[in-house]
Amino acid sequence: MRKSIQQGFTLIEMIVVIVITGIIAGIVAIFIQAPVQGYVDSARRADLTDIADTAVRRVARDVRMAVPNSVRLSGACPACAIEYIPTKDGGRYRAVLDNLGAGDVLVFGAADSSFDIVGGGIDFAAGDFIVVGSRESTATWPYDQTATGVLRAYNGGAGVQTNVAITNAVGLRVEAELDSQRFDVVNGAEQAVTYACEGVGTDAAGNGTGRLVRYWGYGFDHAYTVADPNADLADRVSACTMTYDIANQRFGLVTISLTLTRENESVSLYNEIHVNNAP
Repeated sequence: MRKSIQQGFTLIEMIVVIVITGIIAGIVAIFIQAPVQGYVDSARRADLTDIADTAVRRVARDVRMAVPNSVRLSGACPACAIEYIPTKDGGRYRAVLDNLGAGDVLVFGAADSSFDIVGGGIDFAAGDFIVVGSRESTATWPYDQTATGVLRAYNGGAGVQTNVAITNAVGLRVEAELDSQRFDVVNGAEQAVTYACEGVGTDAAGNGTGRLVRYWGYGFDHAYTVADPNADLADRVSACTMTYDIANQRFGLVTISLTLTRENESVSLYNEIHVNNAP
């Protein structure tokens, strides 16, 4: 009768195998740690860059659509806010009668509550505003709702209109009359808009504590609050600077420097936005 032979690993052999496996795993971990960490860092930077780029592009797109000479700084710089009045449409007002001696001409310096649009109708909504002759580079005229100011409430009906009814009991200032005969339509739901950097800094974990916020619907008086309609464009903001320089009567330059930080990793974007102030 043959005797069966049983074979197996001894405890010492198992320990040796475990030790060798651990050594190999440690060596592999050392070699792959850097590539994995590099990938994580790269993904974090890409995410921060995408957030910052999207925010800066949104600001640039909006500011380029601003009412001429309405861009102004709001708050102490650096880490300040920038305000402007957005346009939803625009056109030319009638300055002279047509060949048949007809038409509703916009009169300056005297009460005149309506005028014809030259070149086609514009789609208005209740509560919209009109800016006529915003030619002063100090960014005060387009916010002026006084009796002779160039910012007027639209009083006509909703829908496409070829005649504009406005609040104009006293008369637009004579200086606002333009050779271009242009006027701008302001969305009554948005009114003035402010981009503000708030809570800018870095916490103990190396994360930015600030955010870039868009405020609207608060009127035309700088006085936005956290209760007004707003939206966050970027978080993790650790540094923010906005400037506005008026190169000449016709053009201005807005600069935005935005830094986002997460886990001590920072991404900075700088953008220059050319603003056309020709009314």
